[in-house]
Amino acid sequence: MGFRRTTTLMLGASLTLGVALAAHAGAGARAAASETQAGRTEIKNVPAGYTNPTSGRQMFDAYCASCHGQGGKGNGPAARALKNVPADLTQLAARNNGTFPEAHVAQVIRGDMMMVAHGSKEMPIWGPVFLYLEQHDPATAQLRVRNLARYIEGMQQK
Repeated sequence: MGFRRTTTLMLGASLTLGVALAAHAGAGARAAASETQAGRTEIKNVPAGYTNPTSGRQMFDAYCASCHGQGGKGNGPAARALKNVPADLTQLAARNNGTFPEAHVAQVIRGDMMMVAHGSKEMPIWGPVFLYLEQHDPATAQLRVRNLARYIEGMQQK
């Protein structure tokens, strides 16, 4: 293989990788809280990083905890800066006559059912983000939604 062909292939591969990384960095966003000099909490959107689709906990920690809190009570570090108080995810079953509304939670995560916070700039709709993270594989994106919903089900207060 000649020098020119090798250089062209390497340049093409580098360009492709650069475009893919830039697209990945812009795909979806999660909230991160930071304190301003005036002491106010400010929300910054940061790219949604890749997590294991089989780990509901890893996804919750990466995508949900900044607003909903590690325990799901709606008291994450970014919650103070939001216009709407994040839902206390530990009370979903209690508010549904003791039954966890898994299908409803999955719809909200995917963005099929618009909630006030999910439809605003405050909270991303995760369905398209999960599709992007999984290179548009709907089965694995659905696996993410199911595992995240099941993790939230495990947070329910008895």
